[in-house]
Amino acid sequence: MKSLDAKLNAYRENPEAKDSFIIADAKDPDMAFGVRALGKRSYLSGGQSHPAQFSPEIWTRNEFGYRNLPEFLDIIREVVDQGLVDIMLMSAHVNEQLTIKERIFRDSHITPAARANDATDVWAVRHGNYLSHPAKPFRSASIDHIQCGKLDCDRSTDEFPGANLGLYSVTYLNDLEQDKRTLEAFHEFREEAERKKFRYFLEVFDPNVDSGISPDKLGEFINDQILRTLAGIAEAGRPVFLKIVYHGPRYMEEICQYDQNMAVGVLGGSAGTTYDAFRLLHDAKKYGARLALFGRKINNAEHQLAFIEFLRLIAEDKISPEEAVHAYHGVLQGKGITPNRTLEKDLELTEQTMRYGSEGNKTSITITKNPLVKKDKANTKSKITDIDWPTEVDGRPDFGAMTPDQRLAYHTRRLSL
Repeated sequence: MKSLDAKLNAYRENPEAKDSFIIADAKDPDMAFGVRALGKRSYLSGGQSHPAQFSPEIWTRNEFGYRNLPEFLDIIREVVDQGLVDIMLMSAHVNEQLTIKERIFRDSHITPAARANDATDVWAVRHGNYLSHPAKPFRSASIDHIQCGKLDCDRSTDEFPGANLGLYSVTYLNDLEQDKRTLEAFHEFREEAERKKFRYFLEVFDPNVDSGISPDKLGEFINDQILRTLAGIAEAGRPVFLKIVYHGPRYMEEICQYDQNMAVGVLGGSAGTTYDAFRLLHDAKKYGARLALFGRKINNAEHQLAFIEFLRLIAEDKISPEEAVHAYHGVLQGKGITPNRTLEKDLELTEQTMRYGSEGNKTSITITKNPLVKKDKANTKSKITDIDWPTEVDGRPDFGAMTPDQRLAYHTRRLSL
């Protein structure tokens, strides 16, 4: 059984289960951005492969700073080998390369998934104007191509060589005709998915244009639209879980308590600071979320494997978001990696863009101010490396007995090696 299914089952049996939090790495940006999609070449896999060759008389080093597909695939292989995420979301093309051809998920607990639609509000190509228009439904990928890599799958069995989980996104605009078309397309997809025994999770974006709804009321509009939509769907056609914008604790708790059989996940949005990501996961989980699905936050990290490991430690309540930021910077220092921001800047909360374009809507997340943001701990690593920590009888670290400083020292030293 994949960890996704095990954790969903555990959650439904006991909503208080602490070890059932699901983390997804969204490696599907090629469905939105084009050349820039795969991220800057500042982080590569452990093999440090540089298969791309560029002409210096045409390009400067800074101009050609983006990863190519082979480098991107190497990173995905590395994250799958690490084994700390539960879902790997990819485009249909990347899914074909890694799931169908290489079969890297065959012996892994990680569930492969593919983006099943790409509505126009993710068309973030350079010099395009698509993002300024109201979102319209569209699908590039077919379910058959995701499941088996060809137009018509062999359906004599329920086993498929490709992914059998997809992300389907909808964007409610508070516009009668536009929302009707969006839901009609969703209805058509659901019926096809049910016939083909294809599982999906539902991503719900905020309006990508002015909806006439004030920002402080948007959480109410989105929650009501989600529940109204799902009320007309029988169990066989319902999403496995939801992926939504975090509008703060009030609205997260409101939708999570509505039906304990419905697992709610939070989407990551733009990269932001490290503290943005760590605190978002912590607070969303605190108020009922069972999943975190981060794409740009992971893909733009200085060291993706370390970043993911701290996400998992936060999800398991082994370290606080503030401690994790300090420890993460200690890891970067230990590995000789220059951080994108100073420690003090990386401990700040920023307004997050929840759209794919750089001019997308900003969402103010209701989180109390970080009490550590003004403290100067730039030399944290050197101060804590000599701190000891309590251990179990078998020598394993005893996280329950550790102080915050001891947890920080343990994780900084371990991940810096």
